[in-house]
Amino acid sequence: MMRVWLTVLRRDLLLASRRRTDVANALMFFVVVVSLVPFGIGSQPDLLRQVTPGTVWIAALLAAMLSLARLFTDDHADGSLELLMLAPEPLVVIVSAKITAHWLLTGLPLTLLAAPIGLVFDLPPAAIATLATSLLLGTPALSLIGAIGAALTLGVRGGGVLVSLLVLPLTIPVLIFGALAVEALAGGQSPRPDLLLLAAITLAAAVLAPWAAAAALRISVE
Repeated sequence: MMRVWLTVLRRDLLLASRRRTDVANALMFFVVVVSLVPFGIGSQPDLLRQVTPGTVWIAALLAAMLSLARLFTDDHADGSLELLMLAPEPLVVIVSAKITAHWLLTGLPLTLLAAPIGLVFDLPPAAIATLATSLLLGTPALSLIGAIGAALTLGVRGGGVLVSLLVLPLTIPVLIFGALAVEALAGGQSPRPDLLLLAAITLAAAVLAPWAAAAALRISVE
């Protein structure tokens, strides 16, 4: 099963390398949304430091939503999804590999962008490290939870909008704890409780989401 997981992961990464525009669009969207904040609320340094963690998390959540709609649709369109579902290996293994590929292409780059964005908004080094850690712990949950919505809306007209409507309410706890971790540090408190809650959400999603997404795929395809 590990060989199948690695094969599907490598396949999705290879396909993404041939469609660099799709990956770049999500990252550019993230950068543009964060960059527009000073134009909307002003350029006061203290105010920007306060709103940056929440802004980065909102932008990361929306950027992840952009690419979720294509998580299964391309394979469904060319018929390869049905072949993958007919494989003797459990479908949950294949789904988990595709979710991992989605995080490597979206969540991980967004996490790496946290450092330069934090420097632009003059966040202290400790706040930048906490923000990057929160993104590293929380963005996998966005891919895991989003995979369920993508599977449920597979083949539905306007699936991208439906994915957002289904997934966004479920990701609110991730958004809250991710932003609170940096705010706690700014208030002189430890961000550890919020980071541990983020890790717990991601672990719970890692256990449950692939099974739920696999079941939703079977329903959608049948």
